[in-house]
Amino acid sequence: MVTADKTLVCRECGSEFVFTAGEQEFYAERGFVEPSRCPACRAARRSGRSAGGPGDSYGSRSTPSMPREQRQLYPAVCADCGRETMVPFEPRAGRPVYCRECFARHREQY
Repeated sequence: MVTADKTLVCRECGSEFVFTAGEQEFYAERGFVEPSRCPACRAARRSGRSAGGPGDSYGSRSTPSMPREQRQLYPAVCADCGRETMVPFEPRAGRPVYCRECFARHREQY
């Protein structure tokens, strides 16, 4: 059980920020390592990633004005309901493909 707040230094901007006891417990419960960036830098980093762009999942910076690449979609027939659908991967023989609704039902079972 953590009882004291901690002061950390952001590796991005160099400012100090408080890592509260509650946040420390939350991170520990989920097996996360303590943050190395302040909340503002973490938020800026997340918003930069959401812009989509080649390579941004590996830490390279993309400009927010870059358009997000269109995802290649492939036609398929749902293995459960038989409805035609489009999926973001190329279906392979012998592997079932589900429409959005049937996929959600299968996901709930697990």
